[in-house]
Amino acid sequence: MLFDVTRSAATRVFGEDRLATLPASAFPASAADTRGARLLQTVGVPTGTLHLREPDEDSGLLPLVRDVVDVEDFDGPEGATEGAGAWPVIGWLLGAHLALDPASGTVYAFDPDEESARELHADVSSLVHVTLRFQRLLDEFVFGDDGEEAGFERLEREVERVREETIRVDPLPFRDDETVWWVVGDEIAAGQRFTGDSPAGRSLYG
Repeated sequence: MLFDVTRSAATRVFGEDRLATLPASAFPASAADTRGARLLQTVGVPTGTLHLREPDEDSGLLPLVRDVVDVEDFDGPEGATEGAGAWPVIGWLLGAHLALDPASGTVYAFDPDEESARELHADVSSLVHVTLRFQRLLDEFVFGDDGEEAGFERLEREVERVREETIRVDPLPFRDDETVWWVVGDEIAAGQRFTGDSPAGRSLYG
């Protein structure tokens, strides 16, 4: 794992009720015992920015890539194998389906509107890390007495810090300004993703 992400550390920040996980039974046999799947089963991600995929009510399984997109229509998938259609879809971010390649542990973003598939994370620990960092920023950032303009400058620096610290370990999530995480970061820096009950949201929305 590229990042040291633990359930206890995530719980200290978000509490048990804010962490979403996936059951082992939701994964196909080829993925259920991989490191990435185990992280999603044990650590999970905070609710909010990233949405984990709900298993099917009848089968109890996660959908596969071929169930949600026509893989043959996609450019790529970049770096993917011919078996990409059988990968489990683990989440949803902006307009992209997130899928786990069980063999490599890589997380891919399949964008049905762009008909493109890109490597988004080198492993699931990177996915959890970025989700934790951005969600904590959304939950805790405060616009202080230094004025709104100065507050947005501080916010932009915080977003850039998340990008820089992540890139040093895994460049994929922020390798260019077209990745879904880069877009999320821009939206946070612009004040677009704060909920009304967050400290920043109360300042922005009254």
